[in-house]
Amino acid sequence: MESRAHDPLPAETEGHHPDGHQPPNLDFRGTTPYEDYVQADVLTHLQHPLSDDPGELVFLVTTQVMELWFTVVVHEWETAAEALRGDDLPVALAALRRSTHELRSLNASWEPLARLTPRQFNSYRAALGEGSGFQSAMYRRMEFLLGEKSASMLVPHRGAPRVHDELEKQLAEPSLYDEVLRYLDAHGHPLSAAVLDRDPTRRYEPHPEVEAAWAAVYAGPQDSGLIKLGEVLTDIAELVWRWRNDHLVATRRAMGGKVGTGGSAGVAWLEKRAAKQVFPELWTARSHV
Repeated sequence: MESRAHDPLPAETEGHHPDGHQPPNLDFRGTTPYEDYVQADVLTHLQHPLSDDPGELVFLVTTQVMELWFTVVVHEWETAAEALRGDDLPVALAALRRSTHELRSLNASWEPLARLTPRQFNSYRAALGEGSGFQSAMYRRMEFLLGEKSASMLVPHRGAPRVHDELEKQLAEPSLYDEVLRYLDAHGHPLSAAVLDRDPTRRYEPHPEVEAAWAAVYAGPQDSGLIKLGEVLTDIAELVWRWRNDHLVATRRAMGGKVGTGGSAGVAWLEKRAAKQVFPELWTARSHV
């Protein structure tokens, strides 16, 4: 057999690919730049199932993914609210439109959970203890931004001062919809102090002046910035409604009419939530155009 001691090293070993393209750098000191930026090792070691059921990991990861999407959506809506305060509609519209794509991804997170049989869900349900989705602080921030304010929802977070303070601050601030109504007022659709100076810590309630303002917007030029704002808000309202209904259906399939984790009324409580309209006058105004 002929010796190959003097054969040249393969092109890949010399740092050159046969097709002439440079291969990626594979040798880094410490962790990779990807790991430094994404923190993937942290993310993939945050799961600590409390049962032996293999389905619990799916439930745990899916719930954590939802929390990440809540965080992104809150960021987008806060960006939009700040932009509206600064009279910057293009930036607000861009953030709101991004949030519609993120809400669709959030809603798709129900898919792994929506087909659980009662037995499959109950096999690890006890691991949740008193844990329940309504205790999610980031989801509560989403609801507050939509105008669904309630001081009582701060109570579950009293034991976590930082989280409690963040929620308390958001409770006292105008919601995204409050900023939208101020923008309407500043752009040709005057609203009274009863609308503009309402107590921001209270749940938003529909007002006939707001309905009339949106009806006027929709009866006007169809390429206006206010029409674009109204339509993207309607997209968001629809996607939030779908989120609530997907939650309801997934829960009804998995546990029927049982009392929910955390002591909630389960399906009955979710049915009540699903019946609530987000940005209500955007829906009712359409009857008057």
